[in-house]
Formats: sequence, C-alpha cells, structure tokens
Amino acid sequence: MLVLDSGGVTHLAERSARAAALIQALRAEGLWPPVVPTVVLTECLTGEGPRDAGQHRFLRTCAIAETVPLALARRAAWLRARARKGSAVDAIVTATAEPGGTVLTGDLADLRALASHAMNVTIEPI
Repeated sequence: MLVLDSGGVTHLAERSARAAALIQALRAEGLWPPVVPTVVLTECLTGEGPRDAGQHRFLRTCAIAETVPLALARRAAWLRARARKGSAVDAIVTATAEPGGTVLTGDLADLRALASHAMNVTIEPI
C-alpha cells in the first residue's frame, strides 16, 4: 500500500514530467492507486476552487480514506506519543500505512520518527 501525505499529493498533482514519471513507476510497481486520508486534504488544499483544481483532478485517481476509525486514531496517537514528533495528520498517515506500507513525503524527519515506532512502514522522499 502507498499512502500520501500533503507533500505527496501536492507534488504528484503537478503537471510535470517528473510527477508523471513517478506515477508511471508507481503503477508499474503495483502501488497505484495511493491512499489519501481525508485529513491530509486539510493541509494540501486551500478551499478555493481554482487554486485547488490540480489537486482535485489528481485526487480523483486516488483511494480516499474518508473517515478515521477509532482504532486508527488511537494507533496514530500512540505513534505520536512515542515519536514525540510530527503532527496528528502525520501520525494518521503513518498509522494508515501499517503494516508494511510506504509513505511518500517531503517531511522525512517527522515521518521517519513516527515510522520508527510503526509496524514495518517505509518512508520515501518525494
């Protein structure tokens, strides 16, 4: 499973050759579509239609996790307390990737701190 944080969404939503190549590589590896928890949208969207158009277009290709179940919220809280680093959204992204998933991020330090307490979660730079 591939999970995106706000940096992952923002980067992959760009209409660039680099983003297109990365999406193609992820598809070839069977890591598509990525999962995007709705809480991530709070960080990567502005709420202004025209400014968010690229992200909305990209998000149609993703699997959107529309709710945070109680067990996932508790697990994210546990990870965040152990790591003593990262936002609640970062912790939810990391917990969503458990077990055995990968998170694409621009926030390596916080996500790696959280993943160090998670079950087999890999953090990759975007």
